[in-house]
Amino acid sequence: MVQSSLATKSQSFDLVKGEIEQTIRQAESSLERFQENRESGEDLQNCIDFLNQLRGIFVLVELRGGTLLCQEAVAMANDVPIGANDDKNILLTTLSSALFILRRYVEYYHQQREDHPELLLPIINDLREARREKPYPESCFFEVDVRERPDFCTGVALVPFEGNEADYELHARRMRLMFQVALLGVLKERNDVVSKKLIARAARGFARLCQGAPMGQMWCLLAIVAEAMLDRAMVFTKARKRMLMRIERYAREMVYVGKVATSKDAPDSLIRDLLYLLYRSGSANPEVTRVLSAFSLAPAEFPDSMLEAHARRLYGPGADVLKSLSEALQEELNQLKDKLDIIERGIEPDLSELASIAGTLERLANTLTMLDLNRLAELARGEAVRLRDWQQENRLPGDEELYRLADSVLNIEDAVMQIVTRGITSETDALAGGHTPREESVYLQEALYVVADEAKSALTLAKRAITAFIESDYDKLHLANLPATLRSIWGGLRMVNDPEAAEVVARIAASIQERLLDAREAPPAQVLEALADALTSLEYYIESIGKREERNPDLLRLAESSLDDVGL
Repeated sequence: MVQSSLATKSQSFDLVKGEIEQTIRQAESSLERFQENRESGEDLQNCIDFLNQLRGIFVLVELRGGTLLCQEAVAMANDVPIGANDDKNILLTTLSSALFILRRYVEYYHQQREDHPELLLPIINDLREARREKPYPESCFFEVDVRERPDFCTGVALVPFEGNEADYELHARRMRLMFQVALLGVLKERNDVVSKKLIARAARGFARLCQGAPMGQMWCLLAIVAEAMLDRAMVFTKARKRMLMRIERYAREMVYVGKVATSKDAPDSLIRDLLYLLYRSGSANPEVTRVLSAFSLAPAEFPDSMLEAHARRLYGPGADVLKSLSEALQEELNQLKDKLDIIERGIEPDLSELASIAGTLERLANTLTMLDLNRLAELARGEAVRLRDWQQENRLPGDEELYRLADSVLNIEDAVMQIVTRGITSETDALAGGHTPREESVYLQEALYVVADEAKSALTLAKRAITAFIESDYDKLHLANLPATLRSIWGGLRMVNDPEAAEVVARIAASIQERLLDAREAPPAQVLEALADALTSLEYYIESIGKREERNPDLLRLAESSLDDVGL
């Protein structure tokens, strides 16, 4: 019966596809004419009429995303006054983009025969934000009743919290700081793996503090979501960032209001957003399927990874396009380098080759200009001019001149290779400067890799040793070599010019020596927790060493804060 319904829906769409495309073109033309003549109220009204017509068609063929997009576009168009000034340009630009994305979605649906309205949610929210309306949540099209909830903490390993009011406040502040560091990493688009791990750890810490109170359910669910996002490599979209910012308010309440804040329930809308992420993850992990099955759900057959790939077909060039572009440009550069190699070796040098190389560089410069990589284009064009000059002077370039030309070609090649990861951005264009910073040195990178590997091994050993120390009823033999091991990576971090991280390592090593090895009594639980948090924060920081990404100093401050809290 479902297949029949889908087939009928598809056939209905085929009957009106031509009319939909024509109506979109008419709406675009009317909007374009209004943009050229802001006094033409007739063109603006025609655009609104065409959008209403499209909305009616989408209602008939049951395309939910298209229906909502047209509804928001009509509201946007009604906000544009006749004779609109430049301050309304953002409204007109967003409306034009919405029509473009709608046309591409119609093509997408015709090819896929599947309606995924969530693909249109980013542009729908762009329309709402341009009108200063609250954006829709990511679970906008997700229908589930969350009023009857299972126990989300079942299966989530939580160590019971034992402490007084002061201990609660201290622990809550540390967990909030951990969550804030993760949130800041998400907003600044730093290492998202570390951010997800921090979110999961902070959520578990808050769940412990709730001690079975209603708010603990939300924190347990967040811990499961963060681990599912980590496992499935899910990205942080604008909607997910907004959700985390909303959750941070509950973390703040737990710090400033105290235990009273744990007694209230999280709102249904937030639980629905978190549940949607589990559903969209496509994860079949036991903890995920347990939660979903409680709501009679199964992991989505169209998971987040597929959603992201399909979204790239609607919004700008995807990674596959950038990769193809990069490979085509690299092929041309490889041919150019072969010709330069022949000249450098002096193998049958031919002045006509200079003109050939100049022509290649000029074509390359034109392509780079079209991609809005103007600095790289200027670099290529400048070298082409020099080659033309050498040809006119009837001479081959000297060694220094040839080396300069080779450096320029290599800079262009480096930028072209990074188009795949950086995209066509100003950062890519800036590689035309030709100055490789110290951090980009191949030798320093190799040293960083070695230090990072040694540091990660040492920190893993430290965590295992402390665990064994606790499980063996505080047998200090497990910790005997630990301070020396940590001091060895202290030297490595100093060598690669990271004194802040080295200082944190030194503090941890000294704390283990003084509070665990030299102490006659068993260490308090708060000290062991603080050491675990500091080691974890340092481990997440070390993960960024040796990678082409900005290090996160907030993780070091989090480690220092954990040590400060218990006077280590």
